[in-house]
Amino acid sequence: FLPAAIALKAARDGANIVIAAKTAEPHPKLPGTIYTAAQEVEAAGGKALPCVVDIRDEQQIGDAVQKAVDAFGGIDILVNNASAISLTGTLETHMKKVDLMLGINLRGTYLTSKLVIPHLLKSRNPHILNLSPPLNLNPVWFKNHTAYTMAKYGMSMCVLGMAEEFRGQIAVNALWPRTAIQTAAMDMLGGEGVSKQCRKADIIADAAYAILSRPKDYTGHFLVDEEFLREQGVKDFDQYAVQPGHPLLPDFFLDETPESLVEKMEQHGATPAFKPPSSSSATPTSGGPVETTFDAIKGVINEDVVKSTQGIYQFDLSGEHTGVWFLDLKTGSGSVGQGEPPTKADVVMKMDSSDFSKMFSGKLKPTMAFMSGKLKIKGDMTLAIKLEKLMNRMNKAKL
Repeated sequence: FLPAAIALKAARDGANIVIAAKTAEPHPKLPGTIYTAAQEVEAAGGKALPCVVDIRDEQQIGDAVQKAVDAFGGIDILVNNASAISLTGTLETHMKKVDLMLGINLRGTYLTSKLVIPHLLKSRNPHILNLSPPLNLNPVWFKNHTAYTMAKYGMSMCVLGMAEEFRGQIAVNALWPRTAIQTAAMDMLGGEGVSKQCRKADIIADAAYAILSRPKDYTGHFLVDEEFLREQGVKDFDQYAVQPGHPLLPDFFLDETPESLVEKMEQHGATPAFKPPSSSSATPTSGGPVETTFDAIKGVINEDVVKSTQGIYQFDLSGEHTGVWFLDLKTGSGSVGQGEPPTKADVVMKMDSSDFSKMFSGKLKPTMAFMSGKLKIKGDMTLAIKLEKLMNRMNKAKL
């Protein structure tokens, strides 16, 4: 939880922290609430004001701002982090999700800044810090998830505009991690094994603290945590690694070329956060590892698996072993085969054949494959998640 790490760092200096978020009740998969975060802030030496806020609701934001001013006498710093994510293509992204991402990432950042700025203008050293990426116009960061990129870049455009608009009055900067950061959300998306490829949130907290300690004329910067901390004299980055020495998962929107990063990560047994989809137009072929994988699937499916799944899957595979395969977990004892299923698929999955083999061998989590753009899914997402149970079953059987 990145804002919590930043808050705790500041709390150790006795800072007053307003925690504005929706999580008043525990989430079934994500730990903590605004109230437990407040307890941690106060235990660290700060003062905390938890406020239930939907970042899309102007009245709720306004009320929280007023409570902050009433409680602490003013506002010196605003950290904009609230974000929604759906890494899906244009045709697969429902407008509800588009509206959610734009409403939280872009509009929420703009609106909160707008309502806080009048109070920041009264501060001696005011700062706005958006946790958003540099504005990188490499098309690879748009083509697999245009809506998400637009929404996230909207936060960065707020930095670009407001830094210039309030130059000399308020410092406005952006901060982005060089690598994936270990959070409960990352564990949920990529599985527990992904954590060893991550850094701890402490690196973001240390970078944010250093930025917010700068004078207000330090503005308009798009900062990457590692690069910025190196400039501050930090040399030991193993202190931030969850597993020192392990290859790290690069974050979105930062270039080397994606192809180069993928190659380096896979050489070290790590799972890249992105991989350009294969553009191979080779003649469909069968056999090899794909056929072996489906033989293994055939060995573990039964009536119980069918009863608990109730879905028909179609796999459109590209790359070295191009072809279409199906997995019927809806009828009888289940079946697999080459070609389209006899009845319409509930879920169509498009991916490279090599990633397909990795997925069913346990080397690549479906959620991480989907999140990174390696896997494109059309249809019932619940059924896509259920497929992971079958993969776990296969791995336990050592097939």
